[in-house]
Amino acid sequence: MKIYPPLIPNIKDWPINKLYEDREGLIETVDQQTVEYILEKHGDRIGDLISRVCYLELIRLKENPWKVDPPNEEQFWKRIRIEITANEKLKPEVKLANNTEVLKRIIHRYTTEIAGNFKESTFLFARKFLTLFFKRLLNAAAGKSHRRLWSTRLELYERLKIHGDIDHVRNMFQHGTVVILPTHLSNLDSILIGYALDSVVGLPAFAYGAGLNLYESEIFAFYMTRLGAYRVDRRKKNPIYLDSLKIMSQVMLERGTNSLFFPGGTRSRSGEIERELKYGLLNSLLSAQRSIYEHGGNQKIIVVPLILGYHCTLEAQSLISGYLKSTGEEKYVSAARKGFKVRNILSFAWKFFSQSNEIHLSFGEPMDVLGYRLDANAESIDDRQQRVDIKEFFSLHGKIEANRQRETVYTRKLAEKVVENYERYYVVLTSHLVAYTAFQILRKMHPSMDLFALLRLPVDMLSIPMSLFRKSFLTILEVIKQMERDNMIKLQDELHQLEPDDMIRHGIKYLGSFHAVWPLKLGQKDNIIARNPMLVYYYHNRLSGFHIEEKISWDMDGIHTAHDRLQETD
Repeated sequence: MKIYPPLIPNIKDWPINKLYEDREGLIETVDQQTVEYILEKHGDRIGDLISRVCYLELIRLKENPWKVDPPNEEQFWKRIRIEITANEKLKPEVKLANNTEVLKRIIHRYTTEIAGNFKESTFLFARKFLTLFFKRLLNAAAGKSHRRLWSTRLELYERLKIHGDIDHVRNMFQHGTVVILPTHLSNLDSILIGYALDSVVGLPAFAYGAGLNLYESEIFAFYMTRLGAYRVDRRKKNPIYLDSLKIMSQVMLERGTNSLFFPGGTRSRSGEIERELKYGLLNSLLSAQRSIYEHGGNQKIIVVPLILGYHCTLEAQSLISGYLKSTGEEKYVSAARKGFKVRNILSFAWKFFSQSNEIHLSFGEPMDVLGYRLDANAESIDDRQQRVDIKEFFSLHGKIEANRQRETVYTRKLAEKVVENYERYYVVLTSHLVAYTAFQILRKMHPSMDLFALLRLPVDMLSIPMSLFRKSFLTILEVIKQMERDNMIKLQDELHQLEPDDMIRHGIKYLGSFHAVWPLKLGQKDNIIARNPMLVYYYHNRLSGFHIEEKISWDMDGIHTAHDRLQETD
């Protein structure tokens, strides 16, 4: 695989380094703009807004406290509540002035929490440490021996599979501010994406949102705080916090800071590719682009979708359990929330490398904030191959101005284009294809059962004859190969290079890379057994939503015969 040289060799010249040279100035700007934005939206009703926020925050602290919460958090919000109540007795103009001062304190508390930092020395140490750490761990795991920790024969980048037009993506950094929008599967995503973009693709560091739960580990908190991460507390759904977060993102973009955030908002619980994106941070891209034009600039905000692919996901079991519970399909109380543990990452890494696993990163097409693709000069191009001046979309009667309703429509259009790229540049892995095949067959073998009943079947009722599995697998494979020819999806190389039975064995092996109970197992009776149907369902979902099933001609005679044999055995 090609290793690209750094686009900007001197870290002091990186946009994120320049941004945090004046961290206090950044916070001050975000404070001011957020106050103005909220006053414009709510006017003299901000007292009611603050009362509502106090209520939500006190409920959060009672029902879902985290170790990382400040020790005086509850006292702060109780004091705010008392002040707002007292302000109700004042004259309207005095009440508004006092409530505005309270609003400023709340916003400053939020923006100070959200804002990250960047230290060149910390970045250089982290780069060196992670490279050495991954290299040592990779060699030890590959040899199944801790003695090989000091070997340096293998490199992590050998496990990274980069797809897409990398030269085009790198070129975009010369023409504007780049925002990477990845899919989100695991808590490991940020580390691996950061490593790949720096060490393989040669891109400067990005500002990126990291879940506040990750800061419960003191080691991760120390480094992430100094590596450009800004904190995102997904428990906080109140308007003041969300507006503070949005404007923080907007100001960073206006200042030319390349950014990365997960537009799905959180990890995919179902295992499916994100198709419902969060509009808040996406809308900040529109606001930043319009603000740049308002102030006479021409800098472009450039959006690059990124699709992640693992054969196995570290947290798959807990994610799918939570998803089934939330959708009413699972009738058990899930385990309590587990904090982020460094040892979980180490355990994953050991198992990941020892199984010769791979990480796939597939870049989509660079586009502007309206979803138009960009040529080599970052000129916007429509479907008729005509150039588009997107500045006109932010104008009314020749004047650039804010229009929230209009920008909401643009945000929806951008989200649709990002999702379209997620699907078109998604790389089908052997593991996901065997899981999809197995679960589709099981559903057709037990057509009268709902999802919950199917997942509760005993293992001896979850056996699929190899002949049926092979035939169905090849039928599905031909469908997705046609989809690839139609530029609707991508396939892992092994799905072109291996013999059918080798593809199936390859997929089953990597699907069970480190799960305690393998999702699928080759049986002794020329069959395949779904030993963990919940995980089979999770990995199957990676291909759900592509409308594959409606294109398949199923061997219903073979499926009925397999079902009847199970009934006879039972």
